[in-house]
Amino acid sequence: MVFSSLVFLCVFLPTVFILYTLIPVLKVRNALLIVASLIFYAYGEPVYVLLMIFSSAINYLCARMVAPKSGKKNKPALIYAVIINLGILAFFKYTGFFISTLNGSFGLKLPVPEIALPIGISFFTFQALSYVIDVYRGTVPVQKNYFNVLLYITFFPQLIAGPIVKYRDISEQIEKRKQSIEKTALGLRRFICGLAKKVLIANTMGQTADIVFAMKSDSLSIPAAWLGAITYLFQIYYDFSGYSDMAIGLGMMFGFEFKENFNYPYGAASIQEFWRRWHISLSTWFKEYLYIPLGGNRKGKLRTVLNRIIVFFFTGLWHGANWTFVFWGLYHGFFLLLEELIPVIKRIPKAIGHIYALLVVTVGFVIFRADTLTQGFEVVKSMFTGFSFTSESISTVLAQLTPWFILMLLCAVIGCAPIKPLADKLRIGAEIKSISKKQAFAQTVLYIFAFVLFVWCVLRLSSASYNPFIYFRF
Repeated sequence: MVFSSLVFLCVFLPTVFILYTLIPVLKVRNALLIVASLIFYAYGEPVYVLLMIFSSAINYLCARMVAPKSGKKNKPALIYAVIINLGILAFFKYTGFFISTLNGSFGLKLPVPEIALPIGISFFTFQALSYVIDVYRGTVPVQKNYFNVLLYITFFPQLIAGPIVKYRDISEQIEKRKQSIEKTALGLRRFICGLAKKVLIANTMGQTADIVFAMKSDSLSIPAAWLGAITYLFQIYYDFSGYSDMAIGLGMMFGFEFKENFNYPYGAASIQEFWRRWHISLSTWFKEYLYIPLGGNRKGKLRTVLNRIIVFFFTGLWHGANWTFVFWGLYHGFFLLLEELIPVIKRIPKAIGHIYALLVVTVGFVIFRADTLTQGFEVVKSMFTGFSFTSESISTVLAQLTPWFILMLLCAVIGCAPIKPLADKLRIGAEIKSISKKQAFAQTVLYIFAFVLFVWCVLRLSSASYNPFIYFRF
C-alpha cells in the first residue's frame, strides 16, 4: 500500500485515525498501530510481513543480549546481530547482483536466482540495527517490552521509505505522547503538502524523465538529454521529500515527532553542504554507525580518505543492487574529497557554488537513474556534446512542453527555494490564542489551500495510472 493511493487515503487512513482517536488508553492505541502497520505492509507484501516480524523479534532478543550487564558489554552478541541483519539484507537484495557480477567477471554460468525484494527492507533493517547498536553503546536502555520494539520497527508512516528513525528519538514517545487538535491539523497539512509534491510534481516530472531515458542514445540531443536530467532531478527530490513530508505529517497526527529528512538540498553551495541537507537520516546513520567506528578523521588524512571512500561505496550500494548506484556513491565521495583537499572550492562565490553543486548533483543523478553505466555515460555525453538534432529528439522535447508540464516545472523550481523561515513564521503556536490575527488569517488561507490541494490530488489519482514511488526499490 502506498500513501498516494485511493485505498490508503479513503479507507485505511481514515479508519485507523478514527479508531485511534476514539481509544483513550495508550497501550491499546499502540496495539492498534501495530496491527494497522502489519496490515499496511501485508497489503503489498503478504509473505514478507513474516520476515519483518522475524527481524523485529531477532533484534529484540539481540538487544537484550548486548545490553551492558555489570559494566560489561557483550561484543560477540553485537557481531551476531550485525551479521544477521546484514545477512538478511544481502540475501534478499544483493544475491542476484553478486552472482551476476561473478558470472560477468570470470565467465561463469552460475544460475541467477530471482528473489523478490521485500519493500522497505533497507530502511527497517538499518532502523533495527541502529537500535541494537545504541543499546550496546549504552545510548538507550534496552526495551523489555517486545511490542514497543515491534511498533518502533513496523510503524507504517516510516516503514517502507523512511526516514530512518533512531529508537532513542522516539523511545519516550512510544510510551508517553499526546494527541492534540493543533498537532493533528499541522500533521494533516504537512501530509497533504507531501502528497501534492508526489502526485502533482514528481509524477509529472517522472513521466517526462521516463520518456527521455527510454530514447536511444543516438537520438538524444542536448535539449532532450538536459530535459531528462532536470526532470529526474526534480522527480527524485519531490518523490522522496514528498514521502518524508507525508511520513512526518502522519507521525504528528498520531502524536509522534520525527526529525526532518530534507533541508532544501538544491540550495546547497557545495557537495558537502548538499549531504548535510539531502536524506539526512541516511547520511547521519552512516556517519554514526560506519564512518566514526572506522576512525572518522581521527587517524590521519590517508585513513580519512579511505574511510570516506568506504562510506560512500556503501551509501551507493545501499540504494540498490546495480553498479550505477555504486558509481553514484563513489562519484559523490570523490567531490567531497576534492572539496576537502582543495579548500579554495569552499571559498568561491556562493552563486558559483550553487551552480557547481547543482551541476555535480544533476550529472550524478543521471547515472543514478540509468539502467546501466553505459546508458548513464551516454546521456551525460549527450548533455554536453549531443549536437545531432534528430526529428525524434526535437519532437520528444516539444511534445513534453505542455502547459501543465510547464506549470509543474515552475512549481518545482520555486519549491526548491529555501522558504522555510517564512513557513516557520506561519507555523501555528502551541496555543491558538498565542497567534496574531494576521497569523490566524494566514493559517486559515493555508488550510483552505491544503484542502484544495487534497481534492486536486484525489482527482489526479482517480484519473491517472502513473504513480511510482522511486524509493520503494531501495
